[in-house]
Amino acid sequence: MPNSSTHEMARIHAVVYGRVQGVNFRATTSQQAIMLGIGGWVRNCVDGTVETVAEGPKLQLSRFLDYLHEGPRSASVEYVEVTWEDFSNEFERFQIHS
Repeated sequence: MPNSSTHEMARIHAVVYGRVQGVNFRATTSQQAIMLGIGGWVRNCVDGTVETVAEGPKLQLSRFLDYLHEGPRSASVEYVEVTWEDFSNEFERFQIHS
């Protein structure tokens, strides 16, 4: 039987620093989230970072975070600031915000 924590639902708020705008980061982040079956959103911020909020199973969120640390090939991620939060079941799907 799988570990119950792998199915536990959670929420993350992450800010990605580096060369992450103008490199298809939001689109590929959205694709990853949809592939992993998690809901939430991603957007560019005025300070040059990319911000995302995502909800779903902890295991899928961990895989999503792995992606955020890499980004698309044209990106250069310096670091990711992550806050784990309580699941709120707020999202039906994952969206790109402008």
